[in-house]
Amino acid sequence: MIQTASHVTRLTFLTILALFLAMPLVIVTGVSFNGSARMTFPPTDPSLRWYVAFFSDPAWISAFNRSLIIAAASSLLATTVAFPIAYSQWKHSSRLAKFLSGLGGVPFLLPPIIIAVLFLLFWGAVKHVGQIENTIISHAVTFVALPLVLISLGLSSVDKELVEAAQTMGARDGEVLLTVIFPIVTPFIVSSLIFSAILSLNEYVIAFMVAGFTVETLPVKVFSSMRTGFTPTMCVGAVLFALVGLAGFLLIARLGNLPKLLGAKP
Repeated sequence: MIQTASHVTRLTFLTILALFLAMPLVIVTGVSFNGSARMTFPPTDPSLRWYVAFFSDPAWISAFNRSLIIAAASSLLATTVAFPIAYSQWKHSSRLAKFLSGLGGVPFLLPPIIIAVLFLLFWGAVKHVGQIENTIISHAVTFVALPLVLISLGLSSVDKELVEAAQTMGARDGEVLLTVIFPIVTPFIVSSLIFSAILSLNEYVIAFMVAGFTVETLPVKVFSSMRTGFTPTMCVGAVLFALVGLAGFLLIARLGNLPKLLGAKP
C-alpha cells in the first residue's frame, strides 16, 4: 500500500513537472499560429500566416541559417579540441591534459555576461571584430566543457582488456584507437556535437557582445525585433529551434541509451 502511494505520488509530481516545463513551449507554439499579430492563447483564427512571413523574409532566413552554421562549426571545433584532451587524460593520465580539462570547464561555469565581456575585450585587442568566426570560436571555447565530459564518460566505458588484447595481437596505438576505442566512443562524440550545437543555437549574450548586428543570429534577431513590438514571427523562430532540439535528442536516443549518454549509472 505504501509502495503504491509512493509510486502514485512520484508519477503525479513528474507529470506536473513535465507540464510545467512544456507549458511555455506549448504557449509559444500556439501563439505562432495566431491569425492576428496579438499574443493570445489559445490562438484566434489559426493560420500559417506567420510561418509564411518568416520563410519569405530574407532577414529571418539569413539569421536562422547563420545560427545553424555557427552551431555546426562551433560544436565541431569544440569536440575536435575536446577529444585529444580527454583521450590523453584517459590513456596517459597527463597532468597537462587534466589542467586543460579543468581550464575548459571554467567558461561553462562563469556567467555568460562575464564570458561575453572577456571575448569582447579579446577580439577588440586583436583588432578582429564583427566576424562570424569570432562567434564560432567564442561558442566553441565556452561549450568545450560539455564534449570534454561526454567523451571522457565514453572513454571510461572502454574495457582496458579489449585494448590489451588488440595490442597483444600486434595492433599499434593508432590502430587500437580507430578499431577499438573510436567505435565505442562514437555515440558520445555525436552526442557532444549535438548538445554543443543546441547550446550554441540558443545562446544570445555572447553572440550579441562578440559580433552584434553584423553577424545576426536568430536569438539576436528576435531580441532586436522586440524593440519595434511583438509579432508572432518571433515565436516561429522559437518553434524551429525547439524542433531542431527535439530532432537532436531523438538522434541521440537512436544512438543508444540516452540516460547512459547523459551520465546516469546503470
